[in-house]
Amino acid sequence: MSADPARFEAALRRFDEENARDPNRELAAGVAQPRELLYAQRLTDWVLRLAPGASEELRLAARCQHLCRWMIPRTSYEMTRAGYLKWRADLKKFHAEKAGAILREAGYPEATVGRVQALNLKQNFPHDPDSRVLEDALCLVFLEFQFAELAAKTSADKLVNALKKSWQKMTPAARDLAQSLAYGPREQALLAQALA
Repeated sequence: MSADPARFEAALRRFDEENARDPNRELAAGVAQPRELLYAQRLTDWVLRLAPGASEELRLAARCQHLCRWMIPRTSYEMTRAGYLKWRADLKKFHAEKAGAILREAGYPEATVGRVQALNLKQNFPHDPDSRVLEDALCLVFLEFQFAELAAKTSADKLVNALKKSWQKMTPAARDLAQSLAYGPREQALLAQALA
């Protein structure tokens, strides 16, 4: 648990305030919500499900992993593989810098700020146990909430390749959880193809 619960809650509140500004909406339980706010909550839920005793740094990193993502749209980069990779790298840096500023405002020491940023940037993955939990949670959020939408608009080959890469990054425990999720027929077929 947190050494300073008020500081921890203040940081989460600030992350949520920022993500609540997302103009993109997603339906959850019939209610349109800011997409990145919903994403942060889902990622936090998965982290806590995977690691109920998760460190404060890991819980903070989960809440700010995609902080203000809409501010750097994919369309502002070339629609090529190189453009995609540059966008992803720039986003990670952007999220880490924005999160760092909020954590400092909340009164966190530099050691904590650096640790959360290292998790945002996926440094020391897969050797760092917290980075493994975060990666598992990221993959599980994708499979549970984004897979079906992406499957509807992406070629099977591309998606099977992405699923194989995700699966390789996941721990055996996360793979078991992934196989227990409910999928539609197309998603089931794609996952079966990726795991064959």
